[in-house]
Amino acid sequence: MVPQGFPPRRRALTAALLCVALLTATAGCTTAEAGRTTKPDSTGSAEKAEKAGKAAPPEPGTDFDYQLGGSYPPPDGAGAVVRDRTAPPAPGVYNVCYVNAFQAQPDATDWWREHHPALLLRDTDGEWVVDRDWDEVLFDTSSPDKRRQLAEIVGEWIDGCAAAGYQAVEPDNLDSYERSRGGLTAADNLAFGKILADRAHAAGLAVGQKNTAALAERGRDLGFDFAVAEECGQYDECDAYADAYDDRVLVVEYRSDGFTAACEEWGDRLSVVLRDVDLVPAGEDGYHRRTC
Repeated sequence: MVPQGFPPRRRALTAALLCVALLTATAGCTTAEAGRTTKPDSTGSAEKAEKAGKAAPPEPGTDFDYQLGGSYPPPDGAGAVVRDRTAPPAPGVYNVCYVNAFQAQPDATDWWREHHPALLLRDTDGEWVVDRDWDEVLFDTSSPDKRRQLAEIVGEWIDGCAAAGYQAVEPDNLDSYERSRGGLTAADNLAFGKILADRAHAAGLAVGQKNTAALAERGRDLGFDFAVAEECGQYDECDAYADAYDDRVLVVEYRSDGFTAACEEWGDRLSVVLRDVDLVPAGEDGYHRRTC
């Protein structure tokens, strides 16, 4: 989705609360396990990815651009770009395909309500559960059958990214359970995320976890290969992603103080970009981009 104001994605669970949310998905959980910071072994990650038949994740520190507001030629020096799945990949760089995987795009809501109303989340009063910041109805990931049906649709989008020539996919809104009015759990979304990660790998794509720092270790364990983190410098969350994904993190900041913080602490390790909050294309009024 294209930001409309500062992205309200900064909801972090404490380790203890996260354990409660994940009890249905794990045999057990302790605070120490939820907060572990041991880095995964990334030795030979490109070779491992090639043997697994999937693209390697972006390399740590790769200069990149975030282009969800509209595509344009990558800036000089950019080695990677993130674009909406409806846009073609950019030639000559590493391309990450954005997919809104856990919520319905506003212009597609009527289609979902007409064709798959049972896959949209309702509250106890029967009303649609909507992410008000983005005017998006949440997908209902609460049961294995619904996750399977959703994966048939979202999986086709992921396959489309691969067919178009992307190297990776970014499924957005893993944190939708935080806006579900109790209708979803972290375990529900992680289970769906696992299905999507497997689908991406089957299509030959690497897959990135989008936001939700508290789930970074779990996301890596489930098969995500890298992270796309909005405003982790602003909210002092970059370490969670860096630890989980061995510095393979694409950081997008929207405020100068968050950008400064990210660059000062992580600029020599992570990929960091400052973008205007509406992500307008280069050449249009309001466009802004800086790197460390």
